[in-house]
Formats: sequence, structure tokens, C-alpha cells
Amino acid sequence: MRNHYLYTCAALLSLYLVFHSCQHEQAIRTAQYAVNGQKLYVANCQNCHGTKGEGLGGLYPPLTDSLFLNTHREQLACMVKNGLSGPIEVNGQVFDTEMPANPALAPIEIAYLLTYIGNSFGNTMGIFSLEEIQAALAACEADNR
Repeated sequence: MRNHYLYTCAALLSLYLVFHSCQHEQAIRTAQYAVNGQKLYVANCQNCHGTKGEGLGGLYPPLTDSLFLNTHREQLACMVKNGLSGPIEVNGQVFDTEMPANPALAPIEIAYLLTYIGNSFGNTMGIFSLEEIQAALAACEADNR
């Protein structure tokens, strides 16, 4: 009976350690993506969307609206890569200034950038994986054919 108790405790401890090490690994990966994304944000997005993602008046939308970002998660990679024209509504305000395309950004760079935006400015969207971005870009390419 004593051995059964020890085996059960060891098994539970192992499960606990595995569970927490996986979460820790995911948190580290998200942080790495976000650090790389911050550099890309400063170089490509900050001039229009602001240092704190606050946007620029009625010209450029803020990136602080988690509802908009979460609702359009599948389209965000296409917006970054191909730009955006036409009106959009963000946080109850309509914006109609064209967003330039970023065709030189690789899918991994878009993953970094969106992970940074998605976890900054009050947003908590988790990681945008390379696979998620590749699938989103393939979908928007198929839609544009």
C-alpha cells in the first residue's frame, strides 16, 4: 500500500512538472516573438499607430481595441502584408486612411509583429505562430485570385 502511495505521488508530481514546463516554454516563446516584433513595430508601424498603439487622431486607428483585433485575427496577417484600403471601424470610430502594404515582411516577421501587437497596448492574444500566419496568408492569396 505504501508503494502505491509513493507511485501515485511521483506520478502526480511528474504531471505537475510537465504541465508547468510546457506553459513556461510557451511563455518564453511568446516573449521571444514579442521582442522581435517590437523592433519591427518601431520600424514599420509606430509612425502611424503611435508609441503606445494609440493611433493618430482620425487618420490611423489605435491598436488598443482588443475586440477589433480578436474579431479580425484571421485577417491581420493579410492586412500587414497587403495593406488595407477602405473604411474600417475600430472602437466605434471609422477610419478611411489607406494602410500601406509590407510585402518585404516574411511570414515569421509578421508572426513576431502580430505577437507584439497582440500582447501589448492592453491586448492579450497570445502567440501568433508561424503556421497560423502562413495559413492566413495562403487564405488571403486564395481569396484574391
